[in-house]
Amino acid sequence: MTEFNAYTKEVLKRFTNPKNFGEIKNPDGVGQVGNPVCGDVMKIYLKVDKKPEKIKNIKFQTFGCVSAIASSDALCELAKGKTIEEAKKITNQAIIDKLEGLPSIKIHCSVLGASGLKKAIEDYEFKIGKISKKSIKDDDK
Repeated sequence: MTEFNAYTKEVLKRFTNPKNFGEIKNPDGVGQVGNPVCGDVMKIYLKVDKKPEKIKNIKFQTFGCVSAIASSDALCELAKGKTIEEAKKITNQAIIDKLEGLPSIKIHCSVLGASGLKKAIEDYEFKIGKISKKSIKDDDK
């Protein structure tokens, strides 16, 4: 168990009991990202209230390490209830701060969360005609 000593209590709590794990049926937006270096794959599902444009529900499905799962859960908590514009500003550092830190070798896991959210928002905006094409290439790794 010594490898778990590198994680904060917040990371371990979110890994062992994630509140936001799951899939949303008929989502308004979906984003999928993967990190070929470590094998983590994350899928983010959004449900959006149209007026005002707020994230009313967000779920994740992540295949990955302790940090990837905890980062996904923290991301969902940060984004839920935010407007789309506010959610676009969520950074990797905000996720790390929410987790009260990550081992430096695991920082790349928080990058997946912010990228996955941006892809899900982009998918939503494409579906409603706000943007004409997706600028982020789909990553199905």
